[in-house]
Amino acid sequence: MANARTSIDAFIAAKLEIDDMLERLKALSDDHFNTNPDAINWADVGTLDHYRAKLREICDSAFHEGEYAQ
Repeated sequence: MANARTSIDAFIAAKLEIDDMLERLKALSDDHFNTNPDAINWADVGTLDHYRAKLREICDSAFHEGEYAQ
């Protein structure tokens, strides 16, 4: 039973860390990812596209879409 308790604790810890990251990303998005919307440049687009691609991979894996489709 100790092993089960350890896995539950690890799962909850990972979930809480993900929840924290999602909250921080939402706040950053609300602030236009620390950019001035009137001064967006191609470097900003590249950075945001990089973030988008990483998040897309996570969503595809979590929802069994894209290359993770069953």
